[in-house]
Amino acid sequence: MTKLSDDRKGTRYLVLLALVFWPLVSWGTLAGKSPSTEGAETSPEAAPAKPALPAAPNRPRPSRAEVIAMIPAVAGRHGVEGELVRAVVAAESNYNAHAVSRAGAVGLMQLMPPTAADYGVTSVADLFDPKINLDTGTRHLKRLLRKYNNDYGRVIMAYNAGEGVVDRTNSQVTYLETLNYTEAVITYYRRNGGTAPTQVALNQVRTLRGTRDLGKARRLMKKYLDPSLLSLKVKPTLDLRRLNPALHEVGPESKPMFELGATGRP
Repeated sequence: MTKLSDDRKGTRYLVLLALVFWPLVSWGTLAGKSPSTEGAETSPEAAPAKPALPAAPNRPRPSRAEVIAMIPAVAGRHGVEGELVRAVVAAESNYNAHAVSRAGAVGLMQLMPPTAADYGVTSVADLFDPKINLDTGTRHLKRLLRKYNNDYGRVIMAYNAGEGVVDRTNSQVTYLETLNYTEAVITYYRRNGGTAPTQVALNQVRTLRGTRDLGKARRLMKKYLDPSLLSLKVKPTLDLRRLNPALHEVGPESKPMFELGATGRP
């Protein structure tokens, strides 16, 4: 009888524990939550995915020779040197009408869709058409030539880095990509027979490279060099009369005229 009574007490105790803790265990399930999902719901939302890059059309692209043959008519229509248009095409896409950059620039002259929209081309698919792309890019070049008074260096920099960057920096653009691009376009332009003055622009590119390298050196010095090493104190070790180099004694028994020590050091 005693054993049976103890068993009943134990059973009632277990039932009581189950009634107390069951709501705590099952509440997440009843509410449609779990420890793993609850934490996920309260965490910050994931960053939106980047829009997909434009897809090249499933059709043959024109050859290099075919692209070159299209350029004179387009350039003549808008009053832009054909040699300049050809140089931009070579630097931008290497005559690949289906080229797409990581930033989303499209076609022969690597036009960004917003830029193309400024000239009435609102369909990204149309930018894969070589004639439309050449026409739109040449119109953009023409506008830049007007804005910068036919200064080829500034025009080429603005085509790559954007007018805003060129204007804000007073044409002192130090982006490595833009410097390389400007030099490449001018090289292609000269190779194609272009005769407009470009030496000043090349000299500026070289100067800006030096400025960029100097700025990088300064940043590295600031980051890694202990400034205290550049601060030295000079302490004379002889009387004023003997500080005159002409009166300074030379020999194994002579003393140094000055001692150098880092400031702030014991």
